Amino acid sequence: MSKSPITCHVLDSSIGKPAAGVSVSVQQQREDDLNSFEVFATGVTDSDGRCTTLFPSPDSGLKAELKAGRLYKVIFMTRGYFARSDRKCFYPWVEITFEVENASEHFHIPLLISPYSYTTYRGS
Repeated sequence: MSKSPITCHVLDSSIGKPAAGVSVSVQQQREDDLNSFEVFATGVTDSDGRCTTLFPSPDSGLKAELKAGRLYKVIFMTRGYFARSDRKCFYPWVEITFEVENASEHFHIPLLISPYSYTTYRGS
């Protein structure tokens, strides 16, 4: 697959700019234990606050496919981002869980953050 089926965009609404350097991970619900998750992919937002590489690389050992009926989590490590500019935050990470109904769709997860709030929606 040439384009990651999961992408994100993080904007820091407290300064009105993209949030560059936010560590992001995607976790996939395990097949053998539906109450637990395993890391599916990791990335870091670029200078525009985007991460388009949230799909396992061929050498990761993970099967590179989304699965219908499975839950996924995108986890944004916000504490490190705010700490780099000497700001504290209330939420050390933001975890967004969603269900894949159609594995052939694209899942874009926008996140608006500030030190004491966040919001998200399903992007396109």
